[in-house]
Amino acid sequence: MTETFSSLGVPGFLSSVLSAQGITEAFPIQKATLPSTLAGRDVLGRGQTGSGKTLAFALPLVARLAAEDRPRRARFPRALIMAPTRELATQISRTVIPLAEAAKLRTAVVFGGVSQVRQEKELNAGVDILIACPGRLNDLMGQKVVDLSRVEISILDEADHMADMGFLPVVRRILDQVPSGIQHMLFSATLDNGVDKLVSRYLSNPITHSVDAPQAAVNTMEHKVFMVDADLKKELVRELAAGTGRRIMFMRTKHHAKKMALWLSKAGVPAVDLHGNLSQNARDRNLAAFSNGTANVLVATDVAARGVHVDGVELVVHIDPPTEHKAYLHRSGRTARAGSDGTVVTIATPDQRRDVNQLLKAAGIKVPFETVSPEDAAVAEVRGTKAAHVEYEVPVRQQPARQPKRAAGSERGAAAEASTSTGGSRGRRGGRGRGRGAGQPVAAHEGRQPGQRSGEARGASQRTGEARGAGQPASRGEGGRQRSTTAAGAGRRRARNRGRAA
Repeated sequence: MTETFSSLGVPGFLSSVLSAQGITEAFPIQKATLPSTLAGRDVLGRGQTGSGKTLAFALPLVARLAAEDRPRRARFPRALIMAPTRELATQISRTVIPLAEAAKLRTAVVFGGVSQVRQEKELNAGVDILIACPGRLNDLMGQKVVDLSRVEISILDEADHMADMGFLPVVRRILDQVPSGIQHMLFSATLDNGVDKLVSRYLSNPITHSVDAPQAAVNTMEHKVFMVDADLKKELVRELAAGTGRRIMFMRTKHHAKKMALWLSKAGVPAVDLHGNLSQNARDRNLAAFSNGTANVLVATDVAARGVHVDGVELVVHIDPPTEHKAYLHRSGRTARAGSDGTVVTIATPDQRRDVNQLLKAAGIKVPFETVSPEDAAVAEVRGTKAAHVEYEVPVRQQPARQPKRAAGSERGAAAEASTSTGGSRGRRGGRGRGRGAGQPVAAHEGRQPGQRSGEARGASQRTGEARGAGQPASRGEGGRQRSTTAAGAGRRRARNRGRAA
């Protein structure tokens, strides 16, 4: 029997928002958790990525805040949602905001990697729902920009990923600041690595709802391992990337992800990269290109394994196989989301066979190793319909306008004329003092004493009387600046000076 959101207790105005988005039937994790969460119970939800858990906590959160209708206060959010990555926090906000707006609730999202000025303004204006990454939230709390003492509902999403990233100490520090006795919801694929301690410390008599083990979704995908010689690996990647549908390709390092995306683009397969070295604007721009179809290929590091939530990803390729099975599960979870089909391909060179075999065994995957070359039918079958070649366009960078260059001769002439008009020396070399007018100060290093590296034989009386009118400023062509002249030029000047002295 199909259960509607209304039959599960979701208020009508929220069901209408979902209907307008084409969402009418609840997913299993929503069916399992909504009756408990709407009643205010603490809930531990265990479901794989793509199971629909964001709506499972967003609906009761908005429904409860709307029902209580308390006044909004600056710096004091009423609900807190924590997520491990800024990509996931942004994705959660896209689900929460339409529901919150229907209830006239205000939402803010805070994460690192961007200026916090705008985030401070939003918090000072007052927000009902705060979606945050632990690091930036901890910083804002330390600066007294946000206060969690009035939080009524706390939600921790993908707690196991936070544990993997080492965030649990910060998460505990944050949760210690919310009032005791409030409703807590925690969602995690696994309970290892300290997540179980979070549950026992903060959740009060929680109801546990498990919808599929982490391997369950992975087992519903089609898995393949393509063995290829190292010198053919890059061409195999290009063939797999050249299909018409969306595909995510994972690499181990940021540098290699960037390099591969550029190489694919130049090869006629539009691709964008996603990794930790990108600014937030660049991340948003690349994800938008991937979502809207400008680029069908996203080359990512593990930072995107849980942060990217884009529907319709038909293929995941492990260009660099991960080192441990949990990463394999999380990467692979980008496809076959919420019941859709998907294929996962692991590329391995002969020397990686043993490691990949152990990886798949730990992940519970049994699949034969196929030795292929890029042009094989097995590769074309996975790739699907080949997309049209797209000519790569080199990005055009705007260069600042340059000032027109003046002819060297005209500059020297102007400098000499300016020096003569002020009664200075002839300024044969011009130097950096070109064009200085009368009355300007003489630099401390100008007019050196005789014998200070310049080789000048001019006496003090000659410098002040014969070679220059009394009281007139020295030009930069004299003294220390004459060091830059050639030996021959210096010799000629010494001869002229001796003639004057005689």
